[in-house]
This record gives sequence, C-alpha cells and structure tokens, in this order.
Amino acid sequence: MFTGIIEELGSVVALHGKALSIHCHLVQEDLMIGDSIAVNGVCLTIINYSSQHIEAEVMPITLETTNLGSLKPGFMVNLERAIRLGGRLGGHLVSGHVDGTATILRLQQKQDAHLVTMEIPQELVPFVILKGSIAVDGISLTVAELSGNQVTVSLVGHTRKHTTLEGKRVGAIVNIECDQIGKYVNQLLVNQSTNKTKGSLDLAFLQKQGFSL
Repeated sequence: MFTGIIEELGSVVALHGKALSIHCHLVQEDLMIGDSIAVNGVCLTIINYSSQHIEAEVMPITLETTNLGSLKPGFMVNLERAIRLGGRLGGHLVSGHVDGTATILRLQQKQDAHLVTMEIPQELVPFVILKGSIAVDGISLTVAELSGNQVTVSLVGHTRKHTTLEGKRVGAIVNIECDQIGKYVNQLLVNQSTNKTKGSLDLAFLQKQGFSL
C-alpha cells in the first residue's frame, strides 16, 4: 500500500524482458529483495538493488496496460516505497494497481496553479468525484474540475518540482488509479442492484461496512 506522495525521481537505465532497472539514490536505502515499490504508480517487486539502482520485475500484462511499456533509457519515473504501518498518510490510500491510462488534453497556467486536464476511460468516471482523490502516475492529487470523462488536477509547486508531471506534454499517457473507497462503494451499489446483497444500501448499512462513522 502506498500514499501517492512521491519520494524520488528515478532515471530508467534499461527495460529488458521482465526486468526494469532504474538509477536512484534514496528509495533503495532500506529495501529488501521481494519488497514492493511504486513506479509511476504501478506496484512492482524488487528483484535486485545496489546503492545506485533498483531492479524490479514487470509482468507483460503490466507493460501492455500501463505507460511502463513505453519507458526508454533516460526517462524519469516517480518512485515511492510501500508505506510503513503507523506512518503518516500524507496523500490517500493507493494500492499500485492501475485502473487504466489517460491522455493529457490540456495544460493551463492560472496564476500560481498549473492545471492538467486528462481524458480518462469512460468506465472509470463513476469512481471520480469533484474534490476527491485520484492517483496520476502514482501521485496523490485532488480533482479540481470534472466534466464528463475529462478530469482536471491542479499541481502545487512541490508536486511540479518533485514529480514527472511538470515535464508532461499534451498527448502524453499517464497511469490512473481511482480512489479505493469509491470503488468499494460502487461495487456495493452494483451488488445491491443485482440482488447479490441482502437489505438496503442506506446509512446504517454503510456504517456497518465501515464506510461512515
């Protein structure tokens, strides 16, 4: 599990078969073989590391369904180690299981705000709400504007400086992971409508399931 708060920008060294090698300095400090790490928001398994690089295993389906398949030597990627139980949750709960990819449509500057508008797959729209959380290339962001399947996020200065989004251009493909709570609630609604659960979906039911205090 991750938070969407990027720890370091790494530089791709090579992608050979199922092995992705990344040059970095920080995230490997307390890693062990078999640990998880998020690369552009994709949860991968560490298979090797040194003081200057990490090597992670990438499955073919991951290369096909995320933007990792387009990585080339020199490309920068967002890196985050798995959260420690009891640590601060600075962003939101991110699993590293990408729901789909989105295309950047517009880049706008409004005073101090750098706005990025993306077109997400239509099937992900039910999981996105205005002012809700969304992970873009593993970065925990807030939905600033929502129109149909177009989602706009606003980047603060720190995010622009310490992640890859500042360098993205119109047409770039980014990984999207929607908020987990929204996906669980949607599944409850689907189950309710198809009679897979008993009773009614009301406040009492949500409280019982842990979605409301």
